[in-house]
Amino acid sequence: MAIMSYMEAVRETIRKEMRRDPYLFMIGEDVGPYGGEMGLSQGLWEEFGEWRVKDSPLSEASVVGLGLGAALTGYRAIVEIPFCDFIGIAMDQICNQAAKIRYMFGGGVDVPLVVRTPVGGYIAAAAQHSQSLEAWFTHIPGLKVAVPSTPADAAGLLRTALRGRDPVVFFEHKKLYPLKGEVPEDEDFSIPFGKADLKRKGEHVTVIATSYMVHLCLQAAKELSKSGVEVEVVDPRTLVPLDEETILSSVAKTGRVVVVYEGHKRGGVGAEIAALVAEKGFQYLKAPILRVAAEDVPIPFSPVLEKAVLPDVERIIQAVEKVLGA
Repeated sequence: MAIMSYMEAVRETIRKEMRRDPYLFMIGEDVGPYGGEMGLSQGLWEEFGEWRVKDSPLSEASVVGLGLGAALTGYRAIVEIPFCDFIGIAMDQICNQAAKIRYMFGGGVDVPLVVRTPVGGYIAAAAQHSQSLEAWFTHIPGLKVAVPSTPADAAGLLRTALRGRDPVVFFEHKKLYPLKGEVPEDEDFSIPFGKADLKRKGEHVTVIATSYMVHLCLQAAKELSKSGVEVEVVDPRTLVPLDEETILSSVAKTGRVVVVYEGHKRGGVGAEIAALVAEKGFQYLKAPILRVAAEDVPIPFSPVLEKAVLPDVERIIQAVEKVLGA
């Protein structure tokens, strides 16, 4: 095991996979000599050169289109969108093209394209640089969606994505980049998509959380344990495919469910998870399913207002206490 930050885990996985596969390349805005808007690609341009770590125009549509075209001709492409808020500019390339090409060609074409993009708030970056838009892409058949919450999960899921045959949208939370943890040094270490992780065992309430929310939920669980409440924290790790079995198994054990996600509450990924539990696990439920998510307003620039809009430990605790009292 090596101790490294979430950002280092992503960077080193890219580095190792690029050394392994000469047809893998990375393209994005400022990923070259500058080292990336977040600093994630630092050192990659110096090692692999401008043909494999390519700066692009400030055009998300062009960047994804270039990566997709290369992927269809035998290359493997990593496309970086510096903020997920601007991924909408490339929605046609991702959702109408990359997601549908395998289906439209009867399974005869691989689309090895990974679109990496940072998400999330809590850094006072205002309405256009703070969103969590994972739900958009879970709605589109043909795309895989990853939301790793730890350095090891980021490394393992990214390697699976980079060695796969399908387009993946890979969401990295900005607040997680400095988080440190153990990462296996095995250069073939990977985590299969569709396999959730039980981040904490408990018997009273199941909390299903994604990305940075996993860590807020673990803090809440620690506080609740002081009063004898044991919370089970389930991290799906990938939203598409979704590990229904692990989620429903936990619900069957506890009978109470809180879903925590940073996206806006209306139409968010937690709504889909709640619907899954209601459809397939209703017989286990002892209380209504509750959701903790961002309020349905743009993310404010003011740190005080941002705190009022985004989920926090206190609101998670309140939701757990509410389902216990139902």
